[in-house]
Amino acid sequence: MGIKSALPRYELYLYTAVLGVALIWAGSWIFEASSENIDRKAFKESVQPGWHYFGRKMDAADFEWMMWFSTFRNHILFALAGHVIFAKIFSLLAPKIGINGCKHRSLIFGVYGGLAVLVTMGWTYMALVLSHCIILYSVALVKMKWLCLAAGLSALASIKLEPYNSWQEALVTGSFDLQDVLFYGGCGFSIMRCMSFALENCDKKEGNYTFCDLLRYNFYLPFFFFGPIMTFDKFHAQVNNTQLTRKEREMWNITTKALLHLGIILVVDVFFHYLYILTIPSDMKLVAKLSDWCLAGLAYSNLVYDWVKAAIMFGVINTVARLDHLDPPQPPKCITMLYVFAETHFDRGINDWLCRYVYDYIGGDHDKIFKELLATICTFAITTLWLGPCQLVYIWSFFNCFGLNFELWVAKLFSLPPLSTIEGFMGGAMSRRIRGVFNAANFWTIILYNVLSLNSLEFAKLVGRRLIFKGFPLSTLSVLLVTYCGVQLVKERERKEALLEDPEPVKAVDGGKEKAE
Repeated sequence: MGIKSALPRYELYLYTAVLGVALIWAGSWIFEASSENIDRKAFKESVQPGWHYFGRKMDAADFEWMMWFSTFRNHILFALAGHVIFAKIFSLLAPKIGINGCKHRSLIFGVYGGLAVLVTMGWTYMALVLSHCIILYSVALVKMKWLCLAAGLSALASIKLEPYNSWQEALVTGSFDLQDVLFYGGCGFSIMRCMSFALENCDKKEGNYTFCDLLRYNFYLPFFFFGPIMTFDKFHAQVNNTQLTRKEREMWNITTKALLHLGIILVVDVFFHYLYILTIPSDMKLVAKLSDWCLAGLAYSNLVYDWVKAAIMFGVINTVARLDHLDPPQPPKCITMLYVFAETHFDRGINDWLCRYVYDYIGGDHDKIFKELLATICTFAITTLWLGPCQLVYIWSFFNCFGLNFELWVAKLFSLPPLSTIEGFMGGAMSRRIRGVFNAANFWTIILYNVLSLNSLEFAKLVGRRLIFKGFPLSTLSVLLVTYCGVQLVKERERKEALLEDPEPVKAVDGGKEKAE
């Protein structure tokens, strides 16, 4: 039924109250588990001294978070600030020496990025990245998409599979704490960008893009090591735009988002002093003793945290990119807002890349079952290679691929009579409620399929057993009820957004009875 179907106001108030109480209840269980086990031997490495003001230790289990916002915060801020300052100095000096700063700003970005990579990682690493660029640029000149994709995936496999990745890593001299992260991040994103360049060059009707275009694209520093990936067609069009004007209140919005990111970083750090959501799942002996509500809260909060981390990390980078008059990929959609596999992703840049060059290219309108199956298999095969082939990634890819296809199969089934006929006789509100039940179950399949990649297979299996089998019927149905309430609130938000985009007259529901406006 239509997305604009409304529910009674009192019903939505009830859903909000149930969801709020349930979140507080689950959070209290996690807080109790964190406080009572703060001195456990298993927590010694990951629970470390925190802010002196709180007098509590904090959860420091996530290397990426600590790297970005604690250990190497100053190094990262120095590099990004240098990029902004370098670009600003050039924009001021360019007119005085007779250079069109707007026209050549992509060159300046590339020069600064190349120098920063060279100073940070050394000439051998720079030579390695350039060798990948040269090889894939040479293949791009042939203008055969399958060959470009094959060459790019082969290059990606060379840094993801043994013994080729170890051989390339050994070429980089020196040793420092961030070397592994920067090595694989820089090489991996460089190869993905080179593939985007090659595939876009295949679509160029006249001539070819230049090697200099590729270097400017690849060595844009804010995106180089950590992403997100911006496809070449968008980057090339935006970075070569000479009409650099700001929209009304654009700088205000950039500043506001930067301050918002800072506030969220502080809030997450405060939460880490009280809720050890990352450390607890690593201690399976403790996890086995926790309540069903605590386990459900841990699984859900781990995915919410992973979304927050991605949104903040990409948000910091995107702030710099917006100062450069670029429109980078948006942060991923919050896991709380997801109840279908089709919208599930934690890196919108990678998602856009895969959709443009693989998923949409093969799947077309995504209406044919076999084309969709082929498209999803190819998409998750490349995703598996990107993440690094291992047992956990194989399991994650299989279940998410299955979930995406299963949604299409169910949608096809419900579009056929007699199910479609039965739904047609229902009111829009009742149809929305019934769909919400299925969406609630789907939400938890998304949680379980993805939490195994964030924590461990053992933790995901334990949560699944407790919530589905051992906790049935009380824990199972209560968790689904709370999830159903959350799904309906998300649907209400989507309904309001749809009305803003297309404000057509709709039926309002008051007290359970429909009447025309």
